[in-house]
Parts: sequence; C-alpha cells; structure tokens
Amino acid sequence: MSGGWNTIESDAGVFTYLIEKLGVKDVQFEELMTLEPEELRQAGQIYGVIFLFKYPTGEARSDTPKDGTFDYDAAENIFFAAQTIQNACGTQALLSVLLNKDGEVDIGKDLREFKEFTTAFPSDLRGDALSNSDLIREVHNSFARSSPFVDETQRAATEDDDVYHFIAYASINDKLYELDGLQPAPIFHGPCTVHEFPDKIIPVLQRRIARYPATEIRFNLLAVVRDLRIHAREIGDMEKLEEEEHKRTEWQWENALRRHNFVGFVGELLKGVVKDKLAQSPEAYNKWVEDAKKKTKRRVEERQKQGIAGDD
Repeated sequence: MSGGWNTIESDAGVFTYLIEKLGVKDVQFEELMTLEPEELRQAGQIYGVIFLFKYPTGEARSDTPKDGTFDYDAAENIFFAAQTIQNACGTQALLSVLLNKDGEVDIGKDLREFKEFTTAFPSDLRGDALSNSDLIREVHNSFARSSPFVDETQRAATEDDDVYHFIAYASINDKLYELDGLQPAPIFHGPCTVHEFPDKIIPVLQRRIARYPATEIRFNLLAVVRDLRIHAREIGDMEKLEEEEHKRTEWQWENALRRHNFVGFVGELLKGVVKDKLAQSPEAYNKWVEDAKKKTKRRVEERQKQGIAGDD
C-alpha cells in the first residue's frame, strides 16, 4: 500500500463533501440530535445511518453478536467489506450504505467501477481492495484535520486509549442490517422496508447504547439522506433552500480550515508580539512576562480549587 489512512471527524459537512469528491450525487449527511423516529423522517428520503461510538478495545470477539444474528450469506450477496486497516472505518461505513444503495443513489463512475470490481470478492478481499484504493484513501485523507505533531498511521490503539468506531445501518433487500467491518458478517436485525426504517432502527440503537454506563454520552448519529436542497426546490420552500445553502457555505469554510495547521502562523504572530514589546523597552517586556506568569498561576490555583488538574 502506498500510504496510510488518517483519522477524520464524524461531521456532516466532512462526510457530505467527501462523498461528493468521490463522485456521489445528490446525497448529504444530517446529524441527528435525538433518537426519535420522527426526527429521522424529517430528514427526508433516508438511505441509512452512520453510528459513532466508543469501541471497547479489550473486548473479545464472539461467535454471536450481542444483538441480532450474523447473516453469512449476506456477506457475499451485498456489499460488505472487512475492516483491514486502522482509521478507515468512517469512510468504510458511509460506503457500506452507499454501495448497497446503487440504483437508488447515483454513486458515480469511480465507486461503481470499484463495486463491480469487488463484487465476486469475499469480504476480507473487499476490505483489502478498499484499503488499497488510492482514490478513496486520498479523498479520505484530504478531509483529515491537519496536525504537525501526530502521524495517526504509526501507532496502534491500546486498551488505555479512547478508540471510536463507525458502523452503518441500512435497509437492504427489505432487511435491517448492521454493517460493521470488524465483525465477520452483516448483522441481521429483522425484516425492514425502507419506509419502516425510521421506526425499526431506533430500538436497535437504543439497545446498543443501553449496553454502556449511563455516564457515557459520547455517541454521534448521522443520517444518510437525499440532498435537502432538492426537496426544498421541488416544493418551492425558498427559506429552507436558503438555510441549506448557508449550511453548505459553512461546511466549505470548516473543511478549508481542516486542511491547514496554524502553528507557523501562531509562531510568527508571537514573534511579532515579542518584537513589539522589546521595541517599547526591556522593562515593558519584563513586566509583560511577569504579568503573564501571574495570570497563569492564578488560573492553575482556580482549577485546583475546582478539583481540575492543571497541565504539567
């Protein structure tokens, strides 16, 4: 493989522009704030959901899932890829929805060719093909947050790390499937038409969340839906259309910021501040440093009073 995969955020704007860059048309992601079927229905035409949760790194793999049943036949009959590399699970989850919705969704030339190329592969080879796809990896990495300090590809997770994992849920062939590349096969959760999906998926998610301590709140749920601007145009809702266009503008700005790190800029800014203080006089510079030390000391003392440990 010619390169590694970097971590990407579970963010509607990241995922929306990532799939557009891969050639998918008229699809977007919407973050869901509640586990209510009605909120899911309000998102419009739904293709599936992406669920992010804290993954128990020390948990032993089981021959039976904690909820639902493994469908080994479906592993070969629908698009299901084993996860063979760290950090790729976000993109793998969204592709697990979209490549199983080819026909309902225009997935574009490149993804359609990838799907056709891997159709006869077993799930482990599909995972290898996905991990080794230069196109998919490069698009994925273009949405990773820039950092000059950490190479995400060089260290495996340990049991002490907070590791997060993406999985997909979708109605495929009138069956509700959980598509998790770390499992040996798709997990079948019962009959489910596309129309029934909002009602059927919520109890599955609630049962999964219930397996965690009540204090665990770090979950994220994204719906894979038809571009909401299309429906707004169809019904002539100009207010909704303007709202969605504004959202896209914000997503583009946030994605542009992710591609840059500002360490050099901040360093040069600090140099300029120091130079300005020195130009005033050595006394002014020394006073500025001492004032900063006193403020830092006060903040540390306040944090200690509140029971919050300060940085070393």
